Amino acid sequence: MSQIKTSEPTPPADNDHAAQRALKLAELTKEYGNPFHVTRFDKKHNSADLKKQFETLPAGEKTDVAVSIAGRAMAIRNNGMFIDMLDETGRIQVFHNLKEAPETILKLLKLLDLGDILGVEGIVRRTPRGELTIDATKLTVLAKAMEPPPEKYHGLKDTEFRYRHREQDLVATEKTRETLRNRFRIISALRRSLDDAGFLEVETPILHNVAGGALAKPFNTHHNALDIPLYLRIATELHLKRLVIGGLSEKVYEIGRIFRNEGISPRHNPEFTSVEIYQAYVDFEEMMTLTETLMATACRLVHGSTTCMFNGIELDFTPPFRRASIFDLIKEHTGIDFHAFPTVEAAREQATKLKVPTDPKSNWGQVVEAVFGEKVEGKLVQPVHVMDLPKEISPLAKAYPDKPNVAQRFETYVNGWEIANAFSELNDPREQRKNFEHQSAQRDTGNAEAHPIDEEFLKAMAFGMPPMGGLGIGIDRLVMLMTDSQTIREVIAFPTLRPIAGS
Repeated sequence: MSQIKTSEPTPPADNDHAAQRALKLAELTKEYGNPFHVTRFDKKHNSADLKKQFETLPAGEKTDVAVSIAGRAMAIRNNGMFIDMLDETGRIQVFHNLKEAPETILKLLKLLDLGDILGVEGIVRRTPRGELTIDATKLTVLAKAMEPPPEKYHGLKDTEFRYRHREQDLVATEKTRETLRNRFRIISALRRSLDDAGFLEVETPILHNVAGGALAKPFNTHHNALDIPLYLRIATELHLKRLVIGGLSEKVYEIGRIFRNEGISPRHNPEFTSVEIYQAYVDFEEMMTLTETLMATACRLVHGSTTCMFNGIELDFTPPFRRASIFDLIKEHTGIDFHAFPTVEAAREQATKLKVPTDPKSNWGQVVEAVFGEKVEGKLVQPVHVMDLPKEISPLAKAYPDKPNVAQRFETYVNGWEIANAFSELNDPREQRKNFEHQSAQRDTGNAEAHPIDEEFLKAMAFGMPPMGGLGIGIDRLVMLMTDSQTIREVIAFPTLRPIAGS
């Protein structure tokens, strides 16, 4: 009998699918019991392990090894003679001998649909064509798929469908499965690396009274019982510092979701994951070394080395990374040294010559930042630490004692993207208050991303904050680089999407 794979005919309307599958479920329930009443299946094997165990089994050979597997029916051929099943490790073929199978099995096979969850017990063999196969001795329907999988060659090309129905995308697309698995493996590897270095993993609040720790617009909410406004956190920074101040540990970190009420782009999602790390008695230089270690660790995990390909370009994460001042980089790419233009008016004039638009309310640091973003940022392909950012755009960072307008801060760029941000943490509560007050004044003029005054954090600082280095790494963008993903939505299991009208 032919083994040519059959495909479903032109799909009927969804309600027709549902009706057909409901009829099969009713018949299944009548003849074999309700599959949704099954509570467990003794699954002892998976497809990948079986393929490895029997990789030397010759074509046409049959073993006496009994196995039990479970998974989703991805293809049903020749009236159930051949079924391709997918488990978490891959696909494997199941065979039923239709000439010898009892009538109860033949009837059961006719009630199967693509997508059904099956349990199979059987004997391992390799077909004459070389396909590792389970000769089924027992078949159990563990769950009925009441909706069909997407049509293979059309439905999964719709990216909106893929992101809205990630469970179907995961079933249909091996690359999606591997990308998201690598995401979570990278997070685990970062966690192990930090734990091994003596850092303590902690948790801090997601609901904040003051949206602080970064320059970003928060999501607003309201607590009914307390009748107070609250904000989803835009950073974990301030609470992590308070734990160090309190002496919980000199080395803390948190891996968690951050929420910012900003636009959506290939590099931006309103909620994303970061790791923030704080260590007492070190400065931003130590954070540079730590950044390199963590990024190299992620690259080795996925690729087995400290290099990877992204969009056709090889990226080298071998430490140490290049280190360069933001001012030197701007001069390198534009010929202008902004240290020679120390007033905001002079700096804005230079930006205008470079055809870089700036807000009339911008300060000197923001003008420098705008020029860097327009003329330099996109050209930083290989990993580089961009150092010495303007103090005016770094309200939580220390300045150099001999350069009060320059922060002891760096941002790590790869492929033109900011991946990490770190600095020597400001620990003078008097200066911090002045910085907050300056930011608050900007908020009053309409800058929704300016930092508000956080009195609780200032009180904690006044209790005595040790010098420390702090670091934040955007995990989503790091995973994008490691998995050659061109949009952040590929590396987030359930990205933020606009609801479908009427849904």
